Amino acid sequence: MQSKRMSLIETISGTAIGFFVSLVLVNIVLPFYGFNVGMGQSLGITSIFTVASILRGYGVRRLFNFIYKKHG
Repeated sequence: MQSKRMSLIETISGTAIGFFVSLVLVNIVLPFYGFNVGMGQSLGITSIFTVASILRGYGVRRLFNFIYKKHG
């Protein structure tokens, strides 16, 4: 079973990679839809989604650990 600390570290590590991928994609995709964003705006948008991803990933991981502990 994974500790809470390791769950958080794993989630942050995976999300950090996603952060850089998303940062590049925001700058490529949004202009196709008519939104011209600067680097500061791109960082802001990507940061909001990154925080949401960390919370979601951590929550799902802890839920599965809880289920495993209860039924495993």
